Amino acid sequence: MHGVTAAALALSALAVLPHTAQAADARQVERLDRGLTSTHTGSGNLVSWRWLATDPDHVAFNVYRGTAKLNSSPLTASTNYFDAGAVNSADYTVRAVVGGVEQPASERALQFRSGHLDVPLSPPAGGTTPDGVAYTYEANDASVGDLDGDGRLDLVLKWQPTNAKDNSQSGHTGNTIVDGIRLDGTRLWRVDLGRNIRSGAHYTQFQVYDYDGDGRAEVAMKTADGTRDGTGTVIGNSSADHRNAGGYVLSGPEFLTMFHGQTGRAMGTVDYVPARGTVSSWGDSYGNRVDRFLAGTAYLDGARPSLIMARGYYTRTVVAAWDWRDGRFTRRWTFDTNSSTNAGRGYDGQGNHSLSIADVDGDGRDEIVYGAMTVDDNGAGLWTNRLGHGDAGHVGDLDPSRPGLEYFKVSEDKSRPGSWLADARTGRVLWQTASGADNGRGVAADVHAGSPGAEAWSAADSTLRSATGTALGRKPSSANFLSWWDGDPVRELLDGTRIDKYGTSGDTRLLTASGVSSNNGTKATPALSGDILGDWREEVVWRTADNRALRIHSTPHQTGTRITTLLHDTQYRTALAWQNTAYNQPPHPSFFLGAGMPAAPRPTVHTP
Repeated sequence: MHGVTAAALALSALAVLPHTAQAADARQVERLDRGLTSTHTGSGNLVSWRWLATDPDHVAFNVYRGTAKLNSSPLTASTNYFDAGAVNSADYTVRAVVGGVEQPASERALQFRSGHLDVPLSPPAGGTTPDGVAYTYEANDASVGDLDGDGRLDLVLKWQPTNAKDNSQSGHTGNTIVDGIRLDGTRLWRVDLGRNIRSGAHYTQFQVYDYDGDGRAEVAMKTADGTRDGTGTVIGNSSADHRNAGGYVLSGPEFLTMFHGQTGRAMGTVDYVPARGTVSSWGDSYGNRVDRFLAGTAYLDGARPSLIMARGYYTRTVVAAWDWRDGRFTRRWTFDTNSSTNAGRGYDGQGNHSLSIADVDGDGRDEIVYGAMTVDDNGAGLWTNRLGHGDAGHVGDLDPSRPGLEYFKVSEDKSRPGSWLADARTGRVLWQTASGADNGRGVAADVHAGSPGAEAWSAADSTLRSATGTALGRKPSSANFLSWWDGDPVRELLDGTRIDKYGTSGDTRLLTASGVSSNNGTKATPALSGDILGDWREEVVWRTADNRALRIHSTPHQTGTRITTLLHDTQYRTALAWQNTAYNQPPHPSFFLGAGMPAAPRPTVHTP
């Protein structure tokens, strides 16, 4: 029996919109609650909440345990409070104080009674593939968004079968499953992408964001014949099986679908851009390079978010920008390295295993940093320095002594610099390290207060480097993820299931999480990491070892630093959206956050 066809699901004919170069004064962001948390330690509870961009600059706060106010005068220096001696079940609210007038109470705090909060999960049933391989499911990458409009972030989780494959590996896989989940474990919906979407790190990149400004997040991802939405409706032909003997899917239609965040209903489906065309034209004939997908979310007009969907980075690269407005997809532009505009300009073969979104040229509109190249907000090539493909990249104000943003990247090509730091606006290399190795890991962040700005290090370099490239000595023990975890603005090291503090003679362990597992093999990444609750410090979400819960760890450390929630810095917020893309990378804000920083800027934003 056939399901709903792609043509029937498309709400209108595809339109290609002209680019408009008008930047707005304020960007659309989520209307959030306080994200109030209570994290228990051996000596009390750390109560932590959000300072919203929509709050007044001089807002103060009162903290209540039950009906008792705990602070003698309104709190202005930070957005956390340590309640010494309190039991782990204590009940807290917080109230803003504006112009001396106390506002209504917030929602009640989420209780991290053992230093973490478990979100219960229901794993999908396993199965057996046509080649006789049995599989079960593991909770893999996650994202966040307010799916139901209540102001509290919800989780979107990708379930990956235990026989998921890298594109270079043959063999059948189980289906990829995606769930929408509230923080109390209530499952809102389950989408089954079906047999015609192969499972692995490079096949399904999902985006969670409020694209139409209705106050609820949507979920976008690539679909195919047999995808079943959250209401049970099938996209395309439910009986089609396009898998070949090697388990690859190299024929059949490919779709892009926008799902309703609260119900999982497929609201609109169009053909995926670009189509695969001739498989061998992407660099091989067996299906490795044709199915390398990236995704992101960008404020291309400076005001509202657009969806970015891309294919290819080893040879041809195509990036398509979509708007979701009034219940329909419209395509804003398409960047294609094979087009007559771009052919021969050196944009082909420059993509990373991930991307970044940032306003690199300071015009108020976002660009797509795709590796050793960047696509401008209007879909034109902004720059390429032709330094080739790599596994990791970091965009931020890494060197606050110079204007604008910087970009640190490692290279897979042994004939290219092992790593380099460039001006993010032009791609001009500011410093680089020696070539000669496939440099698979690299990180840039302020992890050492003894050197101004961010430091950078990588697997193939023997030293930690300053923002200007100067060798600083011992590099950190890991080159993976990052976390603002303790009380100072210097960032910590997140690797596997632990968090460490960098030191010039050795790293100090701050957290060893028990009963949890990291994801994605040797990449050892969490399901999600970022400022999703409480103050500006970052939570880490791991799957429990039995895949029965997502365990959220929140810092127990008090801080005297007050920063607007990073969720309202749109470079950071869009980084949480693209974090799940291919080889996961940590988020960076649009401003320098580290030792010696000035007061953090207050974003100019509005909420639906």
